[in-house]
Amino acid sequence: MAGDFDPDKVMAIIKQYFCEWKASNDSSEGGENGLVAQPTFPELEPLTAPVDTTVIGLEAENIWLGWRAEKASSLQNDTLQLIDAILSNGKAGLLDLDLNQQMKVMGAESETEGMMDYGLFLVAGMPKEGQLLDEVKDLILGEIEKLKKGDFDDDLLVSALNNAKLNELRSLDHNRARVTEMMESFITGTPWEQQVGRMDRLAKITKQEVVDFANRFFGQGYVTVYKRQGVDTTQKKIDKPAITPIPTNRDQVSQFVKDIQQAEVEPIEPLFLDFQKDLSFYNTEKGLPVIYKQNTENDLFTLQFRYEFGQEDDNRYDVAASYIDYLGTDSLTAAQVKQQFYKLACNYAISVNADAITIGLSGLSENMPAALSLLEDLLRNAKADQTAYEQLVGLILKNRQDVKTDQRTCYTMLCQYAQYGEHNVYRDNMTEQQLLEANPEELLGLLKNISGFEHQVLYYGPLSQKDLDKCVTELHPTTEALLPVPEGKPYELQTATEPEILIAPYDAKNIYMRMYYNEGRQTNLDEHAIIELFNEYFGGGMNGIVFQELREARGLAYNAAAYYLTPSKKGEPENFFTHIITQNDKMMDCIAQFREIIDNVPQSEAAFKIAQDAMIKKIASQRTTKFGVIMAYISAKRQGYDFDVNKKIYEDLQGLTLEDIARFEQEHMAGKTGRFSILGDEKELDMKALGQIAPIRRVSLEEVFGY
Repeated sequence: MAGDFDPDKVMAIIKQYFCEWKASNDSSEGGENGLVAQPTFPELEPLTAPVDTTVIGLEAENIWLGWRAEKASSLQNDTLQLIDAILSNGKAGLLDLDLNQQMKVMGAESETEGMMDYGLFLVAGMPKEGQLLDEVKDLILGEIEKLKKGDFDDDLLVSALNNAKLNELRSLDHNRARVTEMMESFITGTPWEQQVGRMDRLAKITKQEVVDFANRFFGQGYVTVYKRQGVDTTQKKIDKPAITPIPTNRDQVSQFVKDIQQAEVEPIEPLFLDFQKDLSFYNTEKGLPVIYKQNTENDLFTLQFRYEFGQEDDNRYDVAASYIDYLGTDSLTAAQVKQQFYKLACNYAISVNADAITIGLSGLSENMPAALSLLEDLLRNAKADQTAYEQLVGLILKNRQDVKTDQRTCYTMLCQYAQYGEHNVYRDNMTEQQLLEANPEELLGLLKNISGFEHQVLYYGPLSQKDLDKCVTELHPTTEALLPVPEGKPYELQTATEPEILIAPYDAKNIYMRMYYNEGRQTNLDEHAIIELFNEYFGGGMNGIVFQELREARGLAYNAAAYYLTPSKKGEPENFFTHIITQNDKMMDCIAQFREIIDNVPQSEAAFKIAQDAMIKKIASQRTTKFGVIMAYISAKRQGYDFDVNKKIYEDLQGLTLEDIARFEQEHMAGKTGRFSILGDEKELDMKALGQIAPIRRVSLEEVFGY
């Protein structure tokens, strides 16, 4: 357990209910020390030679190489974690610098995973346009050979250790990560002292030990998996079986549930944000507005410069942000820039969203000045490289073709197209011709001059306001008079009130389908609690009407959901959608059943009570902390509020009834059909029946993606 609770009270409860439990005596079956015996299996034959296998599918080609490791509780995993960081750490690993940075492949990375009986070490690679998978394999094995020879910077080991410490500090900031650490220790049989002592052991591993281990571990016994593009001819079609609906029992409640509901428990007191108390607002010496929250728990920081314009205002920034990642400056090569950030245990990121750009820095606070100086130097003095730019364009164009083979990506793009039309954030990219004709110097100029626009500073870290002001003023130069941010054409949700079907092709045995309805209704904060509760009751988790009716009772869906959405930005309309992934021959059944439960929402007081209690307890137990407080304020301001709206939602939830949400649904969803988005293979679908629902408009993937 990890969280906001009194440990003494928790231990008292555990003792009250579990202290009389006796340990199992499974010694006759192999159990030890009172533990239930684990199943035993014969040891696997050692891998002594390469093993190749191939899988075929519609998605883009890639290749995986895997080596078998010892089980998770083995100390071997310490060295494997270091090797993983030496090969692939996102910045300065051998794969990062030799393959990714130099764009010799589309992408390459490694990972290690420890499990109960055995572990594994994986390296994956994606080919560039025209590159063979075996060529990617040879490049990967070449980096493995460099590791075995010790052909890497001595500082890389130290940097890997510093970043491991940084990652551990970050993980300890989150309850889920703390519990996961405990869980991993238990399920893998790793002693707790060994689990938490990992960092001390890593600090003692020498480079020579890493090299010696690599030569023993990376032998000839490994598996290569070739993921090739094509149609899997081994698939077999199973005729659609007759399905008898199972009556739902949502009105029935077991005695066990009744006992839980009636149990008297100490209520959780909600903690809502008070932005004026939880945050500080001031201007730097140069007049930059700052949103500040001090970190009093550890030495980690997050610093962001936020600009209120983005992709919709100038779609070149996204390419510029990708391009600068491959460049150096007059004094540092591109590889040296990466190595310096890694040594400082700091990360930078340039994020280009629809209507905002953030240039962020995070890591160890003691290194923030050096990291900020390095970042500002890169932004202002990045040295254009025509060859690197041409290679980047090649990767971008190859990636654009690869993502068109991915079913989920195609569906996401289709839904965006259906909701926003041609002008949407996913489709609004530089064209191939624009990419080929662009001047790299002009792209870098966008980032070089960005600090001349109005922006604000967001900071969570140990520095005082005075020290932060001094650091930003000295290391983040701006022009004396900041320019207003550029304004482009906003991405706007389209109204959709008439039945219409958009269908895009994808050769698969299942379909992805969404129905989107938008009548331009403006949001009303007084209804937010009703909407949140309706979503929980109707379209949420396993207790929701959608899940129970479509998946559980009728076996129609792989997954299904429905939500009524309030806008994330002031002025945008509310809308609702239904979503389902189902087999091709069940499409019409799904449409009909969705129609039935939308027009006639099943009403259950028992299910409503569960949903209401879940929402109340969810809000009462959630805690927004650290940099999340700043982002909560940004989110609220975008919606037009200067307070924590969860407080009002929590208060309004208390008095709601099933009749309230049923009435809301009947007024705003029942009887309304909008624009369907269907990704699937027409040859497998009942197009005649589909055409009776609404006019069909066929769109190609080229229309949906914009290329």
